[in-house]
Amino acid sequence: MSDIKLTNREADLIASAMEIEAVDVKKAGRLGFMALALAQTTLPHSKVEGTEFERTNGIYTLSIRVPRQVGILPYGMMPRILIAWICTEAIKTKCPNLLLGKSLNEFMIKLGLSNSGGEGGDITRIKSQAKSLFSSTISLIKVDDDRSDDFDIENISMVRRARLLWNPRKPDENSIFESHLSLTQDFFKMILDSSVPIDLRVLHSLRRSPLAMDIYVWLVYRFFILRRETLIPWRRLQSQIGAKYQPNQRGLLDFKREFIKRLKEVLLFYPQAKAIVHENGLKLYPSPFHIPQKMARMYL
Repeated sequence: MSDIKLTNREADLIASAMEIEAVDVKKAGRLGFMALALAQTTLPHSKVEGTEFERTNGIYTLSIRVPRQVGILPYGMMPRILIAWICTEAIKTKCPNLLLGKSLNEFMIKLGLSNSGGEGGDITRIKSQAKSLFSSTISLIKVDDDRSDDFDIENISMVRRARLLWNPRKPDENSIFESHLSLTQDFFKMILDSSVPIDLRVLHSLRRSPLAMDIYVWLVYRFFILRRETLIPWRRLQSQIGAKYQPNQRGLLDFKREFIKRLKEVLLFYPQAKAIVHENGLKLYPSPFHIPQKMARMYL
């Protein structure tokens, strides 16, 4: 008999993984999508100062900006859940105009979140994070080391218009009109042209760690395009998804330790993924897709 004692978090994740494995994503109705640009580079994990945030994956640099009137950049698990829902709805409906519901609780149900209040509750965060995300502008800058004089940039606003009529103090209260948002044509086209299929149940199960959420989406994307074994250096991984770690040796060591911990959690849900930790980085070997191509192509 093993003497290893699991933490509550570990036990919950193992139980969730077993439940998810028992029912395929299509039958569960939880097939989702994430825009490719946001699978390659990521949002902040925790609150950051300023109105601009930048990440790079070595090829693309992604910059996210919000107006000073909004003041806060989207961060944490909430905008990741929001973006996954937006991308999924846009792909499944093939429409840039999305209905959010007449009450905050109705939208929370659509997102698969609880209606918990309090300082750290989902209700408290949803409206401020939605306002922040919907106000954001994305810049994608392509870097070509072989042609350093080239400059290739694309600026994309996510939302053309958003009308949020919820009352966080009365989440069950219905407004006369339904809250809604309209995606810009550029962002809508980005979603339709290049999105990564994911299991929304896994994303939600990992939501206590934005880093784990990012690793899951990133791994799904990487194995979708991987053709041969590849070593990803730790420094590159940190610059891509290590949002809160300092760009120095201490920050790299802290990131590496946390990444390995969260990778183990992700692999509970994606055990077919051949991702091996090495001293110099993470080695990936061609692995089965997490979402069968045939299933994803029904919508893409």
